[in-house]
Amino acid sequence: MAKARWFLDHIDTPIGRLALVASAEGRLRAVGWTDGHPRMQRDLEPDGGELVAEANPGGLSAALAAYFRGDLSAVEGLPVDVGGSAFQGAVWRALREIPCGETMSYADLARRIGRPAAVRAVGLANGSNPVAIVVPCHRVIGASGELRGYGAGIERKRWLLAHERGWAARVDASREVEAPSEAVSRSS
Repeated sequence: MAKARWFLDHIDTPIGRLALVASAEGRLRAVGWTDGHPRMQRDLEPDGGELVAEANPGGLSAALAAYFRGDLSAVEGLPVDVGGSAFQGAVWRALREIPCGETMSYADLARRIGRPAAVRAVGLANGSNPVAIVVPCHRVIGASGELRGYGAGIERKRWLLAHERGWAARVDASREVEAPSEAVSRSS
């Protein structure tokens, strides 16, 4: 039986060098910063497979770079291959439903997946997410709005949330500007 091949690429971001690992089918297996992050280092090691350097596998590196340039929708719907337990999968799917520019508490996320008493387990699953940015675990915060742990560091989490909120504010502002002109053109 042939070994699985996994493709590794890196992109430079405003908050550090980001690594990604993708399958031969173009599905993300891991995304994250490797500096001082032992779990990410482990996630980058393929399970019995071969890790090969590859520029922009499946267009995934370009999509992540676009996100950091301000096209936040570039990462929506990117395919992932993350494994995990059924519970982790439920948490990770729910994370992808949190709109860009918004946050949700761990308790709200637990309720969203139908497990309101599983707040700590949701936190553990959130922290085990191997695909940062695309599965946006940075959008989960404490019940009173405070930033809680992020494997890549609280400052990166703060930056990502500010990046997304800035984008959301620009989108909202452009909608407000467009609305009056649309009304005028319809009434003419």
